[in-house]
Amino acid sequence: MGRAKYGLTLSNRSVLLGLSNVGEMLELAAQADRAEVWDSVWLGDSIFAKPRVDALVALGALAAHTDRVKLGVGCMASTPLRDALLMAYQWLSFDFVSRGRSIFVACQGQREAGGGQFEEEFAAFGIDPSTRSRRMEEAIEILRLVSETENASYHGTYNSFEDVTVLPRPLQQPLPIWITGHANPAFPKLSERILRRIARLGDGWMTTGNTPDGLATTLATIRRYGEEEGRPLGDDFEACLYYNIHVTEHPDRGMEEVESYMRDYYFTDYDRGFLERWVAIGDPSECIRRIREFADAGATTITLRIAGYDEAHQFRRVTEEVLPALVK
Repeated sequence: MGRAKYGLTLSNRSVLLGLSNVGEMLELAAQADRAEVWDSVWLGDSIFAKPRVDALVALGALAAHTDRVKLGVGCMASTPLRDALLMAYQWLSFDFVSRGRSIFVACQGQREAGGGQFEEEFAAFGIDPSTRSRRMEEAIEILRLVSETENASYHGTYNSFEDVTVLPRPLQQPLPIWITGHANPAFPKLSERILRRIARLGDGWMTTGNTPDGLATTLATIRRYGEEEGRPLGDDFEACLYYNIHVTEHPDRGMEEVESYMRDYYFTDYDRGFLERWVAIGDPSECIRRIREFADAGATTITLRIAGYDEAHQFRRVTEEVLPALVK
């Protein structure tokens, strides 16, 4: 059986939508910190596309309310929009104040359903969306460079600086940097470019809306590309699944609540087939079975976002009835 670590994804967007509040978010993080079955706590990110409490600000609050769990952003959709050197300074400061518990996950936003006001967000910053891939790559390169090197210099397409030392120094060396990416068979050249980027620049890969077979196949491809790029990926390379969960003995009613919750959260009606792939819905044994399939397929970290209105109740069920069977 595959072994994985488990992360709790909290919503710094729900607090603006009236689905939760800051106090509840911080309390759930503190409870996860006390429960050994949880290895990490995560927040989402966007600026104007899907408004929320700023990820860096909210992560700082989580750091002050926790002591043990790692803290990550899954994923940093605003990576191409933020000034890369300033963001690196902020992230190194966060790693310092969290005592080396940070995980940075780079991504570039989403035009598709659920991506919110994508075009409007890029327009507000005066950035051409077609440049976002290279901007994200430069941000990753800069974050890694200044985290490991003093008196650093960089000259790219969108960023350039000379002889810069970023303080404070991060406590983690190397600083964990994961990258999101999805291989779509309909676009083989684009898929190869995405996965080679992960193999070339990432310490880990985050995926969502995947299947166990899809995860295993893509992970093998990333590892092959790593060999071809002259950067073999060791056993410490992370394969992270962003997943959702709703524990219930009444799966039909559970699906209705999940559909409603996702509509309220994303302002989008998701296809039921996609939700069945994206959310573990059912009693504890069914949720355990679904999650275990991804661990067996090679996922090393599985983050679980509670898809439902009663977060506290769902959190207790996941913590007490699902995760103990998976981490033993």
